[in-house]
Amino acid sequence: MTKGEETRQFIIEKAAPIFNVKGIAATAMSDIMEATKLSKGSMYVHFENKEVLACAAVDHNMKLLGNKLQSAISKAKTAKGEILAFIDFFNNPLNPPVTGGCPLLNFGTEADDTNPIVKEKVNGGIKFTQQIVENSINKGITNGEFKPDWNASEFAVIVFAMLEGGNLIARTSGNNDKMNIIIKTLKAIIEENSI
Repeated sequence: MTKGEETRQFIIEKAAPIFNVKGIAATAMSDIMEATKLSKGSMYVHFENKEVLACAAVDHNMKLLGNKLQSAISKAKTAKGEILAFIDFFNNPLNPPVTGGCPLLNFGTEADDTNPIVKEKVNGGIKFTQQIVENSINKGITNGEFKPDWNASEFAVIVFAMLEGGNLIARTSGNNDKMNIIIKTLKAIIEENSI
């Protein structure tokens, strides 16, 4: 990695949590300058404008979330264990795996009407996340862990929607009570479809 690439990566790593906490619109380049201790000129050498940096920060946050999720799932020895690990990974929105909470929820909510580039990035992240669940269910059906008629793609949508909804409720209410109900419900559905 060249010195320029290192600096660019340093800026992204410092900017990513700021964008995830404050949002794209509310984050100023001065916030990033303060965090990096770099001048405005240095910032603009590496990023044409705030939007370019924001897109890089979105990518970084989603990659960080994805890597941590994959690491948690990889420890499971069965397809059922993978799905349970997936659900448990998101069980405490008040102590999220990525600073500021779920970047899919944060950036998706902000960008749905304002930023088509970020909206598409988040949509790709949602599809990727749902595919993880779908793949584990299909693997479990093949392995004889799950009932053969369990609709993997429908459950993947349900899991994602319920966990993100629970995330929103928990972070706005300041407690995990509703998320605990959601996790209990999801695990009951998994049990119903287990052999």
